[in-house]
Amino acid sequence: MKKYLFAISLFAALSANAQTGNQGKMAWWKDAKFGMFIHWGVYSVPAGIYEGKEVKGIGEWIMKNGKIPTTTYKQYAKEFNPVNYNPEAWVKMAKDAGMKYIVITSKHHDGFALFDSKVTDWDIMDASPYGKDLLKPLVTACRKEGIKIGFYYSQSQDWNHSGGAAAGGHWDKAQDGDYDSYLDKIAIPQVKEILENYGGLDILWWDTPQEMTPERAARFMAVLKDYPNLIFNNRLGGSIEGDTETPEQFVPATGFPGRNWETCMTMNNTWGYKSTDHNWKSPKVLIRQLADVVSKGGNLLLNVGPTSLGEIPEPSIDRLAEMGKWLTVNRESIYETIASPFPYLSWGRATQKGQKLYLHVFDYPANGALAVPISNKIKKAYLLADSKKKLPIKSEGSRSIITLPLQVLDTINTVVVVEFAGKPSVAPSPVIGKQVTASSHSADAKNLIDGDRKTTWQSAKGQTSATLEIDLAKATTISTLIIDEPWHPWDNKKQKLTLQYKDGNEWKNASEGTSGGIGFVKNFAPVTAQFFRLKIDNKDFQPSLSEWQLYGPE
Repeated sequence: MKKYLFAISLFAALSANAQTGNQGKMAWWKDAKFGMFIHWGVYSVPAGIYEGKEVKGIGEWIMKNGKIPTTTYKQYAKEFNPVNYNPEAWVKMAKDAGMKYIVITSKHHDGFALFDSKVTDWDIMDASPYGKDLLKPLVTACRKEGIKIGFYYSQSQDWNHSGGAAAGGHWDKAQDGDYDSYLDKIAIPQVKEILENYGGLDILWWDTPQEMTPERAARFMAVLKDYPNLIFNNRLGGSIEGDTETPEQFVPATGFPGRNWETCMTMNNTWGYKSTDHNWKSPKVLIRQLADVVSKGGNLLLNVGPTSLGEIPEPSIDRLAEMGKWLTVNRESIYETIASPFPYLSWGRATQKGQKLYLHVFDYPANGALAVPISNKIKKAYLLADSKKKLPIKSEGSRSIITLPLQVLDTINTVVVVEFAGKPSVAPSPVIGKQVTASSHSADAKNLIDGDRKTTWQSAKGQTSATLEIDLAKATTISTLIIDEPWHPWDNKKQKLTLQYKDGNEWKNASEGTSGGIGFVKNFAPVTAQFFRLKIDNKDFQPSLSEWQLYGPE
């Protein structure tokens, strides 16, 4: 009993430290903005194919999604022989792309360790013909090039060691066993191994905390106490908030104000290599996602999934090269910046560094007139790619108009630098300080406009439709609806949303759309009104939102 009381006490102390945030250790991470995720393991051998058929879902989950027995799956390790693995080339590729850190899967949910683990034979040394630690040369290459290094570790799910958790339950009797015994004999010892044997990691990336209680999490936290500079995320479980929020496969519309956060994103649909997945995001999408994330105060962790031979797919290489080219010109607008002072910009995004604003123009104005909703005195403005050529500036009350060249410099993201005096003075969201009323609720409607994505409003239990109404106190021109939702992309939640405004005694539609459960941004023809309402309709669950914001033109 004394051992558990000590563990819980230690858990409370370390959790409190994590929640307040060790800003000293976070300094480099907050400046870095851009990192590489690497999902690599035995799952790259079947590469999405089992018994001659494609298994639906992401590549690294093939064992679970295909319900592959452990004895069958372990045979794949005999074909995992990455003879073309070149860690120095991988690190150079990441560095040339503008990435400042790398996080690699030391052990994913299939339980296979890419390192020499002394507590199991299910690792690269004993189960594969390669027979060499894959992590040490990568760590060495990162240190040589000044790239920070982190390891992903699946602390709870393990589909090949008995007792390990499995989302949705086990499908093979060989997986059955005592979960706490698994933690004590496999997971916790392996965490000690990766922390002790690589000269000090910069990041530890937990994932999927099935069955993790505060008491169990405390046993992991006891290991971390000797590593005060180690950054770890919010996925350990047991109410440990960690140092970073980790939205996956989407950019939250309003970010996470007050928290360090990092969007992890794939270039196609899958994390681990899957031979049939050719749905690649364009360089344009990826570059804009980077700017979007950074403008909201976050980092982008962009994934590559190497093959079983140790080769990064050519489409990934090509996209990283394009991002590197863009960053070579525009690096000043990304690294060491802080979030945008503007709550929303219809034509793009913004970042800030000292007395400089970096305007990331996605939608270039046809007439060259860029409206910037800031009332500060602007000393000068220029294109980041051509700082010698000053751009004309015209002040119009609470905004300035910057005249851009009619010829678009960069069709993906033209960066305009604005040097200004004083503290940025920008108009807040029209909903700030107003009151939202809801047709029903089980969680308070005031959470909708508190600026905190982690709080939510939810309709009363059993409801599948709801209405939210807001009084903006005066007639206000609105042209953009922004919502955040509390789910993940894989939850497959959809909500029909209808924004209406009151014209006299009549409610008229301003915008309609269907969300994907993670929020969205919708622009529409401007309407002017004092009262707005949002109608939400679902089929199978209670309507819920994290944030509701309205904006007008700049």
